[in-house]
Formats: sequence, C-alpha cells, structure tokens
Amino acid sequence: MAIYTFAGEIQNDFQRWFADGLNRKLAENGYRSAEHRDDSVRLVLNFADAKALRPYRRKAQATYVVTIVETDAMPDSILRAGYPILIRSLSNLLIYIVRTPEMFYTYFVTLEQGYYRVPFEEGREEEFFGKIFERLEPLASSNLIINNQFDPDLPEDLWEGDEVTEQLRRAGQKIEAMNLWPAPFPIQEILPPEDFRHVKRLYGIGGLSYGNLSARKDQSRFWMSGSGVNKGDLRTIGQDMLLIKGFDEQRNTMLLSVPPVVQPRRVSVDAIEHWMIYTEHPQVGAIVHIHAWMEGIPSTQINYPCGTVELAKAVAELVRQADNPARAIIGLKNHGLTITGADLDDIFERIDGRIIPQVPMT
Repeated sequence: MAIYTFAGEIQNDFQRWFADGLNRKLAENGYRSAEHRDDSVRLVLNFADAKALRPYRRKAQATYVVTIVETDAMPDSILRAGYPILIRSLSNLLIYIVRTPEMFYTYFVTLEQGYYRVPFEEGREEEFFGKIFERLEPLASSNLIINNQFDPDLPEDLWEGDEVTEQLRRAGQKIEAMNLWPAPFPIQEILPPEDFRHVKRLYGIGGLSYGNLSARKDQSRFWMSGSGVNKGDLRTIGQDMLLIKGFDEQRNTMLLSVPPVVQPRRVSVDAIEHWMIYTEHPQVGAIVHIHAWMEGIPSTQINYPCGTVELAKAVAELVRQADNPARAIIGLKNHGLTITGADLDDIFERIDGRIIPQVPMT
C-alpha cells in the first residue's frame, strides 16, 4: 500500500476543496494517508504560495513531490510561469491552478519542460479528480533507479575512450546540429545554494538536461552519456560518457566502470531502460532518446517518470513487440522518443526528415 501525505499550508476554501478531492480519490484507490513524513512516504502533495515559495525537502530518493500553487491571472506562458516554481519547490510535478471569478484551469507542468491541462466540468467533480489521480498515480507507484556504483576498474586503454565513444561524441554533435538537445536547465542559477546542495546530495546531479544516447561496447557492456552534461560536447570518460557493466537488482543500483583518475559523474537517469533493451536484444547496437516526436509510432500509455523501472519496462515491452526490435521507434507519452538501431548511423538514417521537435502533451 502506497503512503502519501500533505505538506505546506492550505490557504482558502477552494484549496481545501481541492485537497479533499485528492484525499478522497487516493483513499478510494487504496492509498493511505500518513501524518509523519518519513522515508516510507511515496507521494507528498505540497500546497505552496507562489509568491513566497518554500521548497519541500524530501528525505528519500523514492519520495515524489507534487507542488500545488494557485494564481488569479492567466500568464502569457504556462511553462515560463510554472517551470521555475517547479524547480524552486524541488518537485517532480507542478499542479498550476489559474482561478478567476468565472472559472478555474488546472495545468500540470513536468520536468521534461512540458505542460497539459486537465479540464473541469460543472457537476462532474468525481470525474475531474479521477483524471487528476491518473496523473499522480504513476509517481506514487513507480520505483526510481538512480543510484550508481562507481568501480575504478576501467582498463587504462579505455581512459581516453575508444571507437565507440568517438561515435557517441559525433552523434551528440549531430543531434546538437539538429537542435534536438535542449540546453541543460541551469537549476544552480534558480535554486538558493543550500537547496542546490540538497538536490546534489540526494541525486548526485549538477543540472537538468534532456535526452541521452548510448552505444554497445560488447555483449554485456555499453557506453552512455552522463547526467546533466552537454551532449553536444561529450569529452571526458567517466563524466561525459560512462561504461555501464551491469545492474544490481537487489540494491537498485547501476554498476559502472570508471577511470581511477577522475571524479565520476552519475550516468543518465534512463540507464535502466537502456540496460533492459541491450540485455534482451543482442542485435541492438545503439539507442537514442530525444525529447521530440514522430507520427504513426507506438507509444507508452502511462506517463511514468524518467529513471523508473516502470517506464523502462513499458518501453522494453514495446521494443519487444516491434517487427524488428533492433530498429524500433517508441514514443514515451508526454516525454519523447526512444530509438534503437544496429548502430548510431542507422538511427540517424531512419529519423532524418521525420522528427517533430515538439512533443504532444495529452
């Protein structure tokens, strides 16, 4: 049974109505409310004042935070208004409510720099909160794989990389030229130093970046881009590009070989997804994940967060169902594309001229 709790301060009758609706729907679906905020809490619903924002500092990586804010004016851009609040509140998801005397509008703002609206119709309150729950449930039910074990056992002849890392470097530059690597989001410029240090301690990241790529080294290992790095300029082995050699299922930890001469950086959060695909499909030689879209492709149906076993399994299942798993193009709902290929050149040949830069949000 998943455990949830409320945080922050409910400021008016409307927010109380909203909280009661969430509470009711979560309880109906078997979730248990907790007064104490400890490591067992999976979902925190944090009511916040956008003008005097106080972040919720989770104690465990497996705790997901949804911040709820209310404003009385429609901004020119939901994303520009909401995304900094999402980051400053240290949240996984933001519910941004615009309430006027006539109506209210409920928007979800995601870490992938997307947003979508959940409409409310008078007299259909339970249906509305049911739709809200559908958006929250993937957070509360998913298992994040974010821990890395860095073993300084990378052979010296790989400290400067090899022909595979050179292919990754060129592919990163090519995707940069296609304008498909959004710039890493400078969270250190938005967060106060204390909050940035907290995020770095909890997740081992130095920034937010979007998309990743990898290429197989041999039967059991693959090279992959690091977390928060400039993927248009991949250089340092053990930081920009890392060699993944396995996954410890008991500890939910990715296992990496790094040079003993560098301070390693965590591998991309989607490493578990790539590991599942490479392990099951020996013919897959490369994988690219970009925040873009293509028409007429199969897609996951649930918006699981990045780096979770559930998202990895959903993508792996669609790859498995593809006519040729070694050349699959899979959509991730409200997120982007995962593309497999015999190698990176094969991937670029198949997507050339077909990419839609904006991911549709539903």
